[in-house]
Amino acid sequence: MHNDTMEARLRAFENALDHPVPVGFQIVVRLDGRSFTRLTKEICAFESPFDIRFRDLMATTCQHLMACGFNVLFAYSESDEISLLLHPEDVAFSRKPRKLISILAGEASAVFSVALGRAAAFDGRLSILPGDEQVVDYFRWRMADAARCCLNGHAYWLLRGQGQDGQLASNTLLRTSQTDKHDLLFANGINFDALPAWQKRGFGVYWADVEKSGLNLKTGEPTITQRRNLQLDFELPIGEAYANAFQRLLAGGHFVS
Repeated sequence: MHNDTMEARLRAFENALDHPVPVGFQIVVRLDGRSFTRLTKEICAFESPFDIRFRDLMATTCQHLMACGFNVLFAYSESDEISLLLHPEDVAFSRKPRKLISILAGEASAVFSVALGRAAAFDGRLSILPGDEQVVDYFRWRMADAARCCLNGHAYWLLRGQGQDGQLASNTLLRTSQTDKHDLLFANGINFDALPAWQKRGFGVYWADVEKSGLNLKTGEPTITQRRNLQLDFELPIGEAYANAFQRLLAGGHFVS
């Protein structure tokens, strides 16, 4: 069989699942650490339930993903996951899901591994959202998950510190309401409301215009220019303020007013 004929025939199999996302639909790519429980607790022995060193590794990864060739409007991270909101008119790789997922997961795996100093991997999934309302709902959902994970994590490791093994601590929490978990923490000196915001809400990375002072070398006069820089936000707003921030961003403005 002629090589060109063979290629054309086999390309059809390779591209069988290629259904580009139409321009205008919102795309969110969510990346999750593969086997990160073992990596963080057994291999690297990060502190539980939260370690600022791990947070900073995720922040480094988010910053890289914001500027690795895609038009990413916002990166959100909580626990071992990263959600990336692409510009609705970004046409990188013809908006093919397999390309978006594989490349972004590969970029995340590579930069995290280099920063950590050992191999680590992310998998990925893609959400196709019909409008801005669903984008806001998506990121409010992930923030709610961050709060749930924060509460459960602190409660779990409190019980572990009190002598319960992993199975018993997990079973105890399955029978414990959210209110009772708050009370458990408070009775042991942990005020959930006073925990760092990034633990309860996750954190975001987005673009912002920053004023930079300079000097006109010809006239000697001071100048102020606008530079587009990445902003790490460990104090994300909540509730309606969070929703409004996304509405501004999706309307072409800045996440922070």
